Amino acid sequence: MSSELAPIIRGVLIQVAQARLLLPNATIAEVLSFATPEPVENTPAWLLGRIRWRGWQLPLLSFSRFAGLAEEQGGLGSKVVVLKALGGDARRPYFALLTQGFPRLVTVTEAALATLEAEGEVLPPGVLARVRLNEDAAVVPDLETLEDTLREALAVAA
Repeated sequence: MSSELAPIIRGVLIQVAQARLLLPNATIAEVLSFATPEPVENTPAWLLGRIRWRGWQLPLLSFSRFAGLAEEQGGLGSKVVVLKALGGDARRPYFALLTQGFPRLVTVTEAALATLEAEGEVLPPGVLARVRLNEDAAVVPDLETLEDTLREALAVAA
């Protein structure tokens, strides 16, 4: 038995249409009830609009639409997860993601996590990896790509 302890990460599984996302718990700022977003003209279909949160106007995106998994719409039972942006843009420190219900807290260990990549598989846009955490299949979103694409879409709309 090794005297070194394996790292343990607190994560969240977030249900979106046709997928589950696995993210570090530290990326989540808050979970809100869904409210119809204010539309933003001249943006892609995955950018659902803007929502107000703590004095910010946050872009609300559908990961399922972005990745080409499903035509996701907000409605009864939908939630919005406010994520901390990793890109360091002081003007946009947060963005919001449409979800289907509350995120579920999970413990992520090296032993419980396996990558599910088929050789030569092309991952959908915005997906960093396909994984299995214990019995749950999930995708790890590429937050950097999401943020960059979101920034570009908002610049075109401005």
